[in-house]
Amino acid sequence: MATSWSLTLSVQSQSFADTKALADALTTDESVLWSSDEKSFSFQLHEDKSKDLRAMWNTRMRGLMAVDSLLSLLVDGSEGSSTKTQ
Repeated sequence: MATSWSLTLSVQSQSFADTKALADALTTDESVLWSSDEKSFSFQLHEDKSKDLRAMWNTRMRGLMAVDSLLSLLVDGSEGSSTKTQ
């Protein structure tokens, strides 16, 4: 008898726009469920084997971390640019 493994992650970023960008990054991989106040979303992973769940978790987390890193870079970059003229 196979044991079913599942994991639920709730995500909320600093702004709605950032949270939406994170949700959009999962569009092709996961169905996201928005909270009633639309400030956060969650998604669930289900796998028959724990090692498969871990692999799926790692893949989703790497994607979310990449988007979060890009969003941070864009915010930091908008505060000043080395190409600005005085």
